[in-house]
Amino acid sequence: MKTFLKSAVLMLGLMAGSMTHAEPASKLITIVTSPDRQTQLMAMVLTFQAAKQGAEAHILLCGPAGDLALKDAPAGALAPQKPKGMSPQKLMSIILEKTSATAEVCAIYLPNANLQANALIDGIRAANPEVMASRLLADDTRIMSF
Repeated sequence: MKTFLKSAVLMLGLMAGSMTHAEPASKLITIVTSPDRQTQLMAMVLTFQAAKQGAEAHILLCGPAGDLALKDAPAGALAPQKPKGMSPQKLMSIILEKTSATAEVCAIYLPNANLQANALIDGIRAANPEVMASRLLADDTRIMSF
């Protein structure tokens, strides 16, 4: 009987341990609003790493971070940073080129910046709020916000 109880307790412990480890999210939404270029770059670094590890990554740029999506971006978005001499916009471009990640600006970014869609880098568009809300609410999605 002791052997049975020990085995049962061990099995319950193993089962409980496996139940506490959630499956990794297969989708990642990175929301970037910060005007700080180091924060923007770190958001891109983590998004790139997640995409390389198999996450379906999506980048949403709002407010001052929307400037990263501009063909004629401010100098700060293009300024290389240490340690690898990479800018936030350049790393975002690499992410879009080398992974299946997508990027959008918030739906209200362009009208409030007095810009049209042709001001955006090719492949980046304004987000559809209904579609974005569905992505955000999906069970298998993790959200990083910077």
